[in-house]
Amino acid sequence: MPGANGPARRAVVDASVAVRWVVPEEGSELAAALLQQSFRWLAPRLMLTEVASALRRKVVEGELSTEVALEALDVLMTELGSVIELAADETVMPLALTLALSLEHKLPDCVYLALAERTGADLVTADRQLDRIARNRGIAATLVPTAEPG
Repeated sequence: MPGANGPARRAVVDASVAVRWVVPEEGSELAAALLQQSFRWLAPRLMLTEVASALRRKVVEGELSTEVALEALDVLMTELGSVIELAADETVMPLALTLALSLEHKLPDCVYLALAERTGADLVTADRQLDRIARNRGIAATLVPTAEPG
């Protein structure tokens, strides 16, 4: 049972991992295994929009049917919704914009970084560049590999 072995560390999960929780793709098994670890999951509300956008892209590209995409979003919002605490984006937006400008990096990623910095949480992502930026800023990060190293 998650969190059964003492207090859970906080971890901000980004959309790249959340998508892997609800639809099978490279890295899904590793992402799913993280749900068994002692994390208290946090995410900005932006994560829902980014996951829905990724699901839409998968439908357009023929990887998923509309029905499967809608079911996946429902799982994220209902079943995983009880596991992930959503933070109001506006609470971190000024810091996110500051980070985006100073790091010369895209704002959506900086929303996740800002939430991790503001809460002292780890960051869990499948995005190598975001992982690297987080580590360079002293944020404990977990990278979910998307492909076998080769």
